[in-house]
Amino acid sequence: MEFLCTTGLKRPVRLSEATRQFAWDSLHGKYGDDAMKTMGVEVDASNRFDSMPPYDQYSHCIDAIVRKCPLRLIDGEKVVGAATLGKAIHHTVPALCNGNYVFGSVSHVTLGFDRVLKIGINGIARELEQYMDRPYTAYLRRVVHHFRIWHSRYLAATRDKNPVCHDLLLRVPFQPPRSFHEAVQSLWFTFAFTRLTGNWSGIGRIDEMLGSYLKKDLADGTLTLDEAREILAHFFIKGCEWIQSDTPVGSGDAQHYQNIVLAGIDRDGNEVTNEVTYLVLDIIEELGISDFPITVRLNRNTDDKLLARIAEVVRYGGGVIAVYNEELILRSLESIGYDPIEARGFANDGCWEVQIPGQTFFIYHPFDGYSMLMKDVIGLPDNPKSFSSFEELWDAYTARLKEFVDRHFTDNVLRARNRSDIPGKWKWKEVGPPAEVISLFTEDCAKNGKSYYRGGPRYTVLSPHIGGAPDAGNSLHAIDELCFKQKIVSFDELMHALSVNWEGYEELRQRAMNSVTYYGNDDDEADSYVSRILDTFADLVLSHNGESPVIYIPGVSTFGRQINWMDSRVPSPMGTLKGAILAGNDSPTPGTDTEGATAVIKSYCKADLVKQVSGAALDIRLHPTSVSGENGVAALVGLYKTFLTLGGFFMQTDVLDSAVLLDAREHPEQYKTLSVRVSGWNARFVTLNKQWQDMIIERTSGGTF
Repeated sequence: MEFLCTTGLKRPVRLSEATRQFAWDSLHGKYGDDAMKTMGVEVDASNRFDSMPPYDQYSHCIDAIVRKCPLRLIDGEKVVGAATLGKAIHHTVPALCNGNYVFGSVSHVTLGFDRVLKIGINGIARELEQYMDRPYTAYLRRVVHHFRIWHSRYLAATRDKNPVCHDLLLRVPFQPPRSFHEAVQSLWFTFAFTRLTGNWSGIGRIDEMLGSYLKKDLADGTLTLDEAREILAHFFIKGCEWIQSDTPVGSGDAQHYQNIVLAGIDRDGNEVTNEVTYLVLDIIEELGISDFPITVRLNRNTDDKLLARIAEVVRYGGGVIAVYNEELILRSLESIGYDPIEARGFANDGCWEVQIPGQTFFIYHPFDGYSMLMKDVIGLPDNPKSFSSFEELWDAYTARLKEFVDRHFTDNVLRARNRSDIPGKWKWKEVGPPAEVISLFTEDCAKNGKSYYRGGPRYTVLSPHIGGAPDAGNSLHAIDELCFKQKIVSFDELMHALSVNWEGYEELRQRAMNSVTYYGNDDDEADSYVSRILDTFADLVLSHNGESPVIYIPGVSTFGRQINWMDSRVPSPMGTLKGAILAGNDSPTPGTDTEGATAVIKSYCKADLVKQVSGAALDIRLHPTSVSGENGVAALVGLYKTFLTLGGFFMQTDVLDSAVLLDAREHPEQYKTLSVRVSGWNARFVTLNKQWQDMIIERTSGGTF
């Protein structure tokens, strides 16, 4: 029973054989296959379901789910509760009426699971009593009732089959836990309930939530560190229950956004890192579980012991661990008005976009900044315009960016309010389906008497995300060098070469590829074009912040959309042909970075990333030989410190050998559990189609430091 990695290293063994077998079964699809046997439950349509208001329909769907869903009990499991309906895996509320599924579900959110640990579901129910005058409260109270029904079914089922977990459920999650085991059970059961009802939430700061319980148990001798590792491992293993043995190939499995954030400071400014932090890293290192992508909050005071432990785990590949620059992100959040104390609680939305857990409605809208330049501004492929200087071209691009941002704000923010007879009063439109399970675990929905999709949360955040910025910057640089500075070719002739996909212009194409230094090589001139795009875009977005209750912030991402965009993109001035896979997120265009990972980080950090409040992701790929041995650990630690010192935002580091991936492509049956980082998520490599696999294999950067 070997849990493979992309680097050929042998994983350590700390967990019991029974726990490792549980992980093996889960990672190979045993429980995901089981979930697909029952896709959803049927709602009783005899009570005029079709004529009910949507919120009542939603309540009936949740009621049917908790009463009719299969229960799953596994011999030896240390926490119980399971999301057993297959349609939930497809981002849908798994209840249907007359054969049709009724509602979609919610993702890109991290719920307030910490409040469940602090006050229990009973405490949340008591809070609802303060808002009985608000009609919306009745729907939230129904969710609590439905939770009790599901809980009671598990309580009865575990009485004889799992007495240990039965005793845990006698208290949690309705009352605050008293021990580490109760806390893990409470967190899992609540999370499993949100998944059962179709939602994909992040977990949040698991070490902050669980650390004090473990510290107490260790101090009073009721639990050993090895016992705690076994319990927490079952949490992670159960999070793989949606893996199927024969997942349809596409953009990968494990895209359920159940991200975890480790370390960093708490609301009082104290470092969170504790025993749970290290147990999580132990479990990921041993089992290679990638379904909970992990981001570690780093700051200038982060202990070298933690940095070294992160590096040790990263060396196994899989891209499971990424890092945040905590101090920069806190400055970023405070710059747009977040309370400094509240900002310290930040996690992410289940990918890597920053948000405050349990308090935020978040949505992002990506667009292709490269095609905006080449097609909208220049007019390729059919009607290219002529520009007589670089600044004329730049001004046209800036004007198009401004037009896009202004229209986006108008269409998605100003028009997100209903007409009101009171000037200046904001009245929200409903912008999504009923989502009372999400609203229950989101602060201020009850207080405001509004749903998650109607301005109920404390923060409503909308973020346009620019993609292809490195490609656009490189293209501007190539045009400036070839046409206006060196005057090697006229602008019109270069555009003609692009319109024919460089056919007949191979010498010029090679010159464009090889004589111009591009973003990612720590060249100030080359990097300035990308930085200028990002800074301009951020300023345009932030100019609208404060014009409405919506927090309107910029971000930089593609999330793999360079695959979807490639067929509609035109050839580039930097020499790439039509159909090439270009830059991911804020990373260099593949093949253009030649000076190693440190140079990539230096280029990335030259933009003012404080302005990119939603986030700017950098993907770094390293070869196993560059991180081997003690020197490799030290090199990775140095890379993290460089990222912090220079002002990075978010960095995903994957260590892989292309030879291993090519072998996995040829023999997928031998690599069922092999994980790679895709973008905001991880996936088993064999569940990616060829285009996505090509993107991973070809992705930046350099491979050395």
